[in-house]
Amino acid sequence: MNSEVQTILDRYNSDKTRLMDILWDVQNAQGFLSDEAIASMAEGLNMSGYDVRETLTFYHFFHDKPFGKHKIFLSDTVIARVNGYDEVHDALEAATGCSFGGVDSSGTFGLGHAPCIGLSEQEPAMMVDEVVFTNLTAAKVNDIVGQLKSGKSAADIAAPGQASTTIGYVDAIVTAEVHKGGTVMFKDGIDYKAVLQAAIDKKPAGVVDVVKAANLRGRGGAGFPTGLKWGLCSEAEGAEKYVICNADEGEPGTFKDRVLLTRSPKDVLVGMAVAAYAIGSRNGILYLRAEYRYLKDFLNQQIQDLRDAGLLGKGILGAFDFDIRIVIGGGAYICGDETSLIESCEGKRGSPRVKPPYPVQQGYLGMPTAVNNVETYAIATRVIEKGSDWFTAMGTKDSPGTRLLSVSGDCDKPGVYEIEWGTSLNEVLAMVGASNAKAAQISGPAGECLSVAKDGDRIFCYSDLSCNGSLMIFNQSRNLLDVVKHFMDFFVEESCGICVPCRAGGVDMRDKIDLVIAGRATQQDLDEIQSWGNLLKASRCALGTTSPKPLLTTLDKFPEIYAEKIVVQEGALLASFDIEEAGAANKRLLKKFMGVNA
Repeated sequence: MNSEVQTILDRYNSDKTRLMDILWDVQNAQGFLSDEAIASMAEGLNMSGYDVRETLTFYHFFHDKPFGKHKIFLSDTVIARVNGYDEVHDALEAATGCSFGGVDSSGTFGLGHAPCIGLSEQEPAMMVDEVVFTNLTAAKVNDIVGQLKSGKSAADIAAPGQASTTIGYVDAIVTAEVHKGGTVMFKDGIDYKAVLQAAIDKKPAGVVDVVKAANLRGRGGAGFPTGLKWGLCSEAEGAEKYVICNADEGEPGTFKDRVLLTRSPKDVLVGMAVAAYAIGSRNGILYLRAEYRYLKDFLNQQIQDLRDAGLLGKGILGAFDFDIRIVIGGGAYICGDETSLIESCEGKRGSPRVKPPYPVQQGYLGMPTAVNNVETYAIATRVIEKGSDWFTAMGTKDSPGTRLLSVSGDCDKPGVYEIEWGTSLNEVLAMVGASNAKAAQISGPAGECLSVAKDGDRIFCYSDLSCNGSLMIFNQSRNLLDVVKHFMDFFVEESCGICVPCRAGGVDMRDKIDLVIAGRATQQDLDEIQSWGNLLKASRCALGTTSPKPLLTTLDKFPEIYAEKIVVQEGALLASFDIEEAGAANKRLLKKFMGVNA
């Protein structure tokens, strides 16, 4: 048994459901997860080595081979691609002396790509170990790499002299730009003790009733009624009940939860405590995406502050017990799905579960579990503080309150905006300074691509543009087919592979956009995009069911960009068939498998 691994196992009482924590601690201590470390973890957790590997190999940021003393991941989003990504990419390879996907000869640097690190308003951006750097240029890359070579840590470079538990440290690393807020979110001076006392005075059923009366719906994207979820969870039978905050903000273009956790963390934590009181839970988990690891110490300090004030822990205001711990994800978009997130919290691959049963019935460790988004918990705190009538006076009848938007792309003022439901797309575009907008991508790649000319008067509300918080703007100069291609690559990469429609269908749909871009697609290909998109709806989770949407929504809103690319089939061969490439491939196969001198 590796003694260092044993110390870490002892820290978690050799509990295999804490495998995510254990993997991070071992990798942080030893640089990577070696065969010896894996064997020691397996022995100490009464698992097989294959079981440990099954989990660690699922996630982007765990390494079972050396990946450099400094692990650098460059964010590869469509926003980065139009903001100088290529220059930064090349500068990183030149400065570190290694290619992406590899490690330099000295073992100092490993370079990789990350699909999105929650910084779309400040790209190009990269992660270096547990720290992020934004608004990158070639000169900035050279400076950072030079300082790393001199022996400085990433934290020393980004936030010199700042303690990682402080807001000064967080602000030195990343700007959390709130252009419009204060209606519901980002309000100073909240009396959190009074909020919790108000919840206690209402009794658990009363808390559920207030949240139902406010018609608060989940802000993660699905829009499920929060009061109904809490009510079902409170009524479910279970020896324990759990509250989980989904802070795995992995949808490209979304970063409002990161800003909330920076500017209003106690709103979120107290909202979790309110939920815990309502459903009868004693234990909560804040599942924080790996890309936000630089926030962990700061958030743990916020949790400790509430404990010190008697607002978390045992005997909260003499009424209930509830505490929160942080679990760090490993880098997997699929863990935005609540059941995948629960699997990850239990130390497993983030594979989506079949529903029913639903998490409110059988969630974390098989017990009733309320899983809500960061923004949802923050709003719950304000609803308990101010009341349901205050909340429903904003927005529309069916979509009360406000919603946070993460705005990025071709606009003058990217950042976070709090808008009332009922605001039109055109009003938002004017607000952010998007004067030459052609397309607006709502809710990230999984959402809808809108034509500003056709859809500008549509409004943000649950019956129209429900929106998970991401708004990416593309001006008249952008090639939307390239955007679609990037999104389809993303879905193929992020599929967990558990079900055929997503695993195979995603690749087939990506092949279709490749054909279109190459000018070898026919009308039949466009027809198959429509029909195959319906087949993907049989996928187990939302990743599969929404993955065709980049193709389907652009085909609907911008048919001309496809029409100008398609060709008419001539002769017996399909237009998509490349006879020269087929011949070359045949020669390569003959040479490889038959020893033919081709």
